Amino acid sequence: MNWEQLLSLKRFGDTHKRLRKEQNETRLGFEVDYDRVIFSAAFRSLQDKTQVIPLSKTDFVHTRLTHSLEVSVVGRSLGRIAGEKLLQKHPFLKETHGYKFGDIGAIVAAAALAHDIGNPPFGHSGEKAIGEFFAHGEGKRYQSILSAKEYQDLIDFEGNANGFKLLTESREGVSGGLRLSYATLGAFMKYPKESLPKKPSAHIADKKFGFFQSQKEFFTEVAGELGLVPTGRGKDIAYSRHPLTYLVEAADDICYTIIDFEDGINLGLISEEYALEYLIKLVKDTINTKKYNSLTIMADRLSYLRALAINTLISDAVSIFIENEEAILDGTFGVSLLDRSNYKAQVEDIIQLSVNEIYCSPGVIEKEIAGYKIISDILEVFTRALVRQMEGKPTNYDKLLIQTLPPEYRNTKGSVYSVLLNASCFVASLSDSAAVHIHNKISGKQL
Repeated sequence: MNWEQLLSLKRFGDTHKRLRKEQNETRLGFEVDYDRVIFSAAFRSLQDKTQVIPLSKTDFVHTRLTHSLEVSVVGRSLGRIAGEKLLQKHPFLKETHGYKFGDIGAIVAAAALAHDIGNPPFGHSGEKAIGEFFAHGEGKRYQSILSAKEYQDLIDFEGNANGFKLLTESREGVSGGLRLSYATLGAFMKYPKESLPKKPSAHIADKKFGFFQSQKEFFTEVAGELGLVPTGRGKDIAYSRHPLTYLVEAADDICYTIIDFEDGINLGLISEEYALEYLIKLVKDTINTKKYNSLTIMADRLSYLRALAINTLISDAVSIFIENEEAILDGTFGVSLLDRSNYKAQVEDIIQLSVNEIYCSPGVIEKEIAGYKIISDILEVFTRALVRQMEGKPTNYDKLLIQTLPPEYRNTKGSVYSVLLNASCFVASLSDSAAVHIHNKISGKQL
């Protein structure tokens, strides 16, 4: 892979090449990507979607929205620092093509801002609930009329693939979705493969999948334009990662490691003294002990350690990225940047404590159980209504249900796969509160 191709400013529908040196510096294309994501309805819905604590009523616990904003800030720093080093290493990018280090920061920030845009309500349990509806619930009856890959899309419903769909799907009057630059879409594509074969290698790019069968053609176009290396066998579609995806992933890893931990402390799930000790181990080489000891309020101590920890991991991740640039460009770097971190042991300790005390806490588990039931029930009534409508046999109740759907989810003129996928994507679009509200309506609990 080569950087000139990877930093493509092309957008859906372009008929001419966009050159970096011809860009308007006051309205740079990569910065436009950020604006388009942040003003989208899908992004706004993240304000009421679970990050870790489902349906939390406290004002200091992160939602998908605050998490995404923080990841974008960390991503921008990672991109700008890495960009400066890349331009020093490859001066032709600046001298011949006009790229600046801020361009890399803008691409990573935009992709990081969008990284969770396709995630369902109730956190990762929402993805699993959609998948289990089709694998073990009422949705299993459709397996025989779907291709293997179509069915896999549903039983392993993936927020990353739904995110790509949201960002790129054309609908009446709107061509190419948000029409982001291909460079930003490439950096967003964390798992550049289809749902089957499942985990064909130990490479991190093969861990999950990044697009539904309905987006296969455009995904392939983007990958080809960027010059990503094909890795699939036969007719199976898979590519190497865009190098900047590693920075987007690092930003997410840094934030959820430190910020989820901070939420656990604020909620009282992890004792303050115990938690601060873990963070101090991570920043022991950079901490100003005198300054730290002068902080008498727990929130101030936590804020200081959080900033140091994030800065420490940013510097470390950039160093790993630059040191392994050649392997990243040829597609052979098979782990995340934090997996090679000098602080891997400290990070793993923090994550393990978060798993034990936060993710597996009774409150989180109880709310995830409720989320499973809510999502399953909503999917059951809407998939049944849409399929009956497609077959020309809707009941009056089905017709009423369909009328409540946003227009983009009502279309039943396509295949059974497209109808089922649209129903799943509708559920994924719901905020936590909206899902609860709809469930109350269909259960007759609320007029």
